[in-house]
Amino acid sequence: QVQLVESGGGLVQTGGSLRLSCAASGRAFSPYRMGWFRQTPGKERESVATIKWSNSITDYADSVKGRFAISRDNAKNSVYQQMNSLKPEDPDVYYCAAVPTFGSPYRYWGQGTQVTVSS
Repeated sequence: QVQLVESGGGLVQTGGSLRLSCAASGRAFSPYRMGWFRQTPGKERESVATIKWSNSITDYADSVKGRFAISRDNAKNSVYQQMNSLKPEDPDVYYCAAVPTFGSPYRYWGQGTQVTVSS
């Protein structure tokens, strides 16, 4: 069983930066893709950024392009999200998730980490 644990959330001022981390533990970890999602209570979970594990090809939501950067470290079984120029609309609970194999859905999810942006 794979477990994902996020860290790095917190309170930051508008325009500030945070770096989220997601560490995978459990059996040998080599996912097809990993992603960061965010969710505001009462709204659907939104995909923020994804990265293909084998070649690091990334994809971003339009709302975060140029501000967020997803990366991964195979040796540490970890994925990161650098978030710069944070805006008041960015606060949410951020989740990391993993697609285990090509064609499967996001099967493994972390517990989430809260990001709060103050004006």
